Amino acid sequence: PSEELITLMWSFVVSIYSIGGLLGSLSGGYLSVRFGRKKTMLLANIPALLSAALMGLSRLCGSFEMIIAGRIFSGVCGGKLAFLPMVLNSLALNIHLMYAGECAPRKLRGLIAITASTAIAMGKFVGFALGLREVLGVDALWPILMAANAFPALVQLLTLPFFPDSPRYLLIDRKDKEGCIKAVKQLWGDGDHMAEIDDMMAEQEAIHGEKAKSVWDLFRDKAVRWQLITLFLVSSCMQLIGVNVV
Repeated sequence: PSEELITLMWSFVVSIYSIGGLLGSLSGGYLSVRFGRKKTMLLANIPALLSAALMGLSRLCGSFEMIIAGRIFSGVCGGKLAFLPMVLNSLALNIHLMYAGECAPRKLRGLIAITASTAIAMGKFVGFALGLREVLGVDALWPILMAANAFPALVQLLTLPFFPDSPRYLLIDRKDKEGCIKAVKQLWGDGDHMAEIDDMMAEQEAIHGEKAKSVWDLFRDKAVRWQLITLFLVSSCMQLIGVNVV
């Protein structure tokens, strides 16, 4: 192929990941309520494993189209997209933050939620390290490098079934108080956790009858306007300060 066509193909390979990230982020809210946080995270492993298979076998099949398709599925599962320039998290990352935050006790909630950013930074570092020519960044091994995201997906697929679903989801979305109490005890151990359960019940009463908001509804809601502006500014600045390099 011509040099222009090669450039176009590489552009598709790189940028199509963001399109997958947009699709994953838009479906995260619906799936998290329809199937629950835990099941949605398990479902998110399907596009992750599919992307690893497509990209890992692309050289054997002689198909660059498989790399493009694999990048789409990889974006749906685990990518991030800077959009207007708000950061929209993809399916897995979106649901992970919800699940981790809702499973953590109140005093540890912020600490637990921030582990997602730490894991992202570690993942980027591992990816760069594996991509060195001294490791997997050579002509014979790059298919293995592109299929490496199958490993964390398999780990989650094998371990997550042993964890309970989010107590908040069980109580507010499923109306399962007994299941919520059981999940709380499994996650936080024996003890008096009724204060936090009462908070969730109060939240359930407060939002009774309300429909879930769409992205457009969020932008039009004046009650959260300043919170939205604050997040917009923080997310925008994060793209400019070099935090990914750090």
